[in-house]
Amino acid sequence: MPQKLEKLYEGKAKRVYRTDCPDQYLVEFKDDATAFNGAKKGTIQNKGALNNQISAVFFRLLEKRGIPTHFVGLHGDREMLVKSLDIVLVEVVVRNIAAGSLSKRLGLPEGTALSRPVVEYYYKSDELGDPMINEYHIGALNLATPGQMERIKEIALAVNEILLDYLSDKEIDLVDFKLEFGLHGGEIILGDEISPDTCRFWDQKTHERLDKDRFRRDLGNVEGAYEEIFKRLTGKSYS
Repeated sequence: MPQKLEKLYEGKAKRVYRTDCPDQYLVEFKDDATAFNGAKKGTIQNKGALNNQISAVFFRLLEKRGIPTHFVGLHGDREMLVKSLDIVLVEVVVRNIAAGSLSKRLGLPEGTALSRPVVEYYYKSDELGDPMINEYHIGALNLATPGQMERIKEIALAVNEILLDYLSDKEIDLVDFKLEFGLHGGEIILGDEISPDTCRFWDQKTHERLDKDRFRRDLGNVEGAYEEIFKRLTGKSYS
């Protein structure tokens, strides 16, 4: 197992460390929680460990279905070994049900099912608040080539289909989710995480929020929502 070396980067939810293997990093998931581009801050007990292990479930599923990801393996409860990436500074959001900013922008009641998935792009910039952009902005800013963006969209929609099918069996609605991508050996692959931090998960029957919206909106029982997702995915209670 590669050895952890110096810290390369610390973000709102994760720390990234160099290892003695040149093309692999260690990612440590934190319990820190932020919302509204850092305006709201807090701590969610065991969030780091839960998000690490939830993400591993999803990455393993996607790899089995032919989606290339940065996942290499788990390294303890809250650390993940990943392939090093040159990050594409475009965050991709896929939406199946209206919620959050989409509802506000378009006047759609939350919970409105969309007739087809909606794909949105955001410029990955904390300083600018991750503004929404389109393919013309991406080209003008040289964030990615047209071919790379076509591949990113193809993977994002494939991930959506796989997760919709998988989560339906767990009685979870996949409302929307954010993905990040990077280049590894010249290939576009999926990076970051897939967790209640980056997805909206609703119970299929009650529409109870099982994600970070409980923190954003002060709904309470935030830890319980993350633990519920872990339990539905693994069949085990978190302890």
